[in-house]
Amino acid sequence: MNPIVKRLKEEFSKNPDLIIKEIPLQLFNSLYVIYLETVTGSDKVNDYILKNIINAKKEINSHNLKAYLAGPNTVEIKNYDQIEFYLTNGFTIIILKNKVFSIETKADLTRSIGTNEVETAINGPKDSFTENYQTNIGLIKRRIKTSTLKIENKIIGRKTNTQVGIVYFEDIAKPDLVEKINKKLDNIDIDGIVDSSSLAFLLDGENTNIYPTVFQTERPDLVATSLMEGKIALVVDTSPFVLIVPTFFIDFIHPTIDNYNKSINVNFIKILRLFAFFISVLTPAIYIALINYNQEAIPTTLLINFAIQRDGVPFPAIIEMIIMLVICELLKESDLRFPSTYGSAISILGAIIIGEASVNAGLVTPIMIIIVAITFISSLIFTNTEMGNAIRYFRVIALISAAIFGLYGLALAFLYFLIYTITTTSFDYPYFAPFVPFDKSYFLDTVLKQSLKKDNKRSKLFTNINNYKEDK
Repeated sequence: MNPIVKRLKEEFSKNPDLIIKEIPLQLFNSLYVIYLETVTGSDKVNDYILKNIINAKKEINSHNLKAYLAGPNTVEIKNYDQIEFYLTNGFTIIILKNKVFSIETKADLTRSIGTNEVETAINGPKDSFTENYQTNIGLIKRRIKTSTLKIENKIIGRKTNTQVGIVYFEDIAKPDLVEKINKKLDNIDIDGIVDSSSLAFLLDGENTNIYPTVFQTERPDLVATSLMEGKIALVVDTSPFVLIVPTFFIDFIHPTIDNYNKSINVNFIKILRLFAFFISVLTPAIYIALINYNQEAIPTTLLINFAIQRDGVPFPAIIEMIIMLVICELLKESDLRFPSTYGSAISILGAIIIGEASVNAGLVTPIMIIIVAITFISSLIFTNTEMGNAIRYFRVIALISAAIFGLYGLALAFLYFLIYTITTTSFDYPYFAPFVPFDKSYFLDTVLKQSLKKDNKRSKLFTNINNYKEDK
């Protein structure tokens, strides 16, 4: 038996999906066709390899073997240690004496291109990424048709051997950022990654700050737009989400899908969304500060109304607020985890329990229901889970500070928010840009939307090579 075949039999000894076909040739030689049937398309093995070899009119030898292999991607393997990598990635291995070839015969194990489920938009493209690496690269290249779009491939994980693609524009992206990402990927030493979120944690730290510093998206159009701004995309095999770096606080408040609406209309929504962020963070704290410490700031008629509502409620306002916020967080979490068919039932049940039963039982006041409802309605605007967690974190900080020091504590909590956000970085880029430091180009791309004709400059945050979107 061929020593290479013998070695593969030993390495894959308890893998029943390993198929080894021995095809006798002239002069007592044998050709071996080896593949894993679970990740390989048997019809492709038959069409690309077996038919050509069996129907060969000339004698097959190590010199003309490659001419009979009709696969779209044929590689001659010089280092036998690479055979395992090609086998597990759906390639078929052809062995004749000491000649080893691999032919791409991958099985179609991925779902078809679907619609956006997380980042939905009324206007704009509806296709989304899948778990197939080549399909995801194709969705990007379908929108960007130029040779200056570069893709560098990396293999991450000792066990998973996951393919990761670094996608960027050679004539736009900063070379030092590309080099930094390459170094970070080269320094990753781990058993494996199965999703892009794991790679995001490894690249920029999992617990270094509460903000999401890497943007995950399922939209190819958003990736294409970010690449043209000078950002870098990371495509991870087996993951339907592509990473975009660097990313900033404002990217989660004002997504790129706003660009599919007229600037005169969408700017109102952008300003409203910024207000919604601060309403979600500060509203409970403002109520607690006013009701406990700073009653003089409330009109007398309204203050009397609040006092009448609180008559008979057994809990202090801060405990009442904490209980309501926890219950709403539980309802929000259950709504996310349950199948979509149960979502409406849970929402209705939660509204009945919180809105009617708790007020009638005298456990909470009606104004508390209104405050909590406003808070959570505002937070639902932001669909990114990590940003939702950051909102919750600052909400708790503001609530505790207001409960202890009143409006003065609220001011301290807001100052802490500013300091924390300004000092946060994403791949050494200031996270609070374009506010601090102020960048006019990116400000008019995110915080406010200018008309398409005036949007002719790229931000210097991302590129110092090609700052203009049109020839000058």
